[in-house]
Amino acid sequence: MFRARAIIIRKQHIALIKRQRNGEEYYVLPGGGMEPGETPEQTAIRESREELGLTIAIERLLAKITFRGREQYYFLARATGGHFGTGLGPEMTGKYPPERGTYTPVWVPLHEVGRINLFPPSIAELMRTASERGWPENVVEIRIDE
Repeated sequence: MFRARAIIIRKQHIALIKRQRNGEEYYVLPGGGMEPGETPEQTAIRESREELGLTIAIERLLAKITFRGREQYYFLARATGGHFGTGLGPEMTGKYPPERGTYTPVWVPLHEVGRINLFPPSIAELMRTASERGWPENVVEIRIDE
């Protein structure tokens, strides 16, 4: 099973999900696991709508991470509609048990990405580099076997 996430940039800010769980605060990109019959692109689009309330258009695949044999796709995308913060997915509407923590959609200035706890670290590093040099032209492939 693969996972897909969207990197949505607007006015030098990135759309993230702020997580608070077990006393920790961290951030993730909107996205999640594939449903039957979906492509990675369709997964990123659906998850962005469910988690953020945004309709997005995929621009291109930016990175592919293979983590313990499972593929994760990261797409550059832009918002084309919807209202930020109106996602109706179960994690956003309090339908998950309290031990799963909280999920809050936030816009974070790109220049602050290096100061927050963004997961996974390899994508956080890619974004820090991109803020200085621009997005890489080719798909970045990362393999993590730990």
